[in-house]
Amino acid sequence: MSIHGIFPIEKWDFRSHSILSGLSLDDLELLMAHRLEQVYKKGTPIFREGGFPQGIFYIIDGVVKKFKVNDSGKEQIFYVAHTGELIGYHALLSEDRYPDSAAALEESRIAFIPKEDFLKALQSSPDLNGRLLKTLSHEFAVLVNGLSLFTQKSVRERLALQLIVLREKYKVNFQPGIPVVINMSREDLANLVGTATENAIRILTEFKEEGILETKGRKIIIHDVNRLIKIADYR
Repeated sequence: MSIHGIFPIEKWDFRSHSILSGLSLDDLELLMAHRLEQVYKKGTPIFREGGFPQGIFYIIDGVVKKFKVNDSGKEQIFYVAHTGELIGYHALLSEDRYPDSAAALEESRIAFIPKEDFLKALQSSPDLNGRLLKTLSHEFAVLVNGLSLFTQKSVRERLALQLIVLREKYKVNFQPGIPVVINMSREDLANLVGTATENAIRILTEFKEEGILETKGRKIIIHDVNRLIKIADYR
């Protein structure tokens, strides 16, 4: 089912895919002129925190986690990017090192766009400039919403909300009546929610017993998104 009108998904999704959607053919060709496509296996790093950017990345097909690693070596995933999104351009625009890391959550096909082509496209396209500025503003609002989760929501509520968001991100070739399968390890899910892996597993088991979802290995199939929306208690 669609959650349009009953859950504000736009508050949790960067929507950077909209930067390229509907861009003129000339601008798109300039941006993609020298792209290099590569398949990243699950877990393969795309860029690492502290590295110097040489370009940006466009997710042709797949799912990518953006995260930081704390002093004890634990990951904190703060965003999951999917097909059609751009990643890695913040550091390029600020002329600084990467402030975070990115790695494939599943096998993903990603295009590397050289720095020179990205900057040239920005200089020649007011449309691309405007879209990028709008997206950056929206991303700030999404990150603020994410930070508020950790101060205002319980782990159960946070997990319910993240499952709603992930369900939307994993809607590939979605057809009504066909369940959406979230393919994510329990450790990655816990790192996204900001809790211990055993807590995430325990709450998933509770959701399973309540008939909200089912699990098959690392796969999570949502059956009752309305119940998740109620549990998330988003206002």
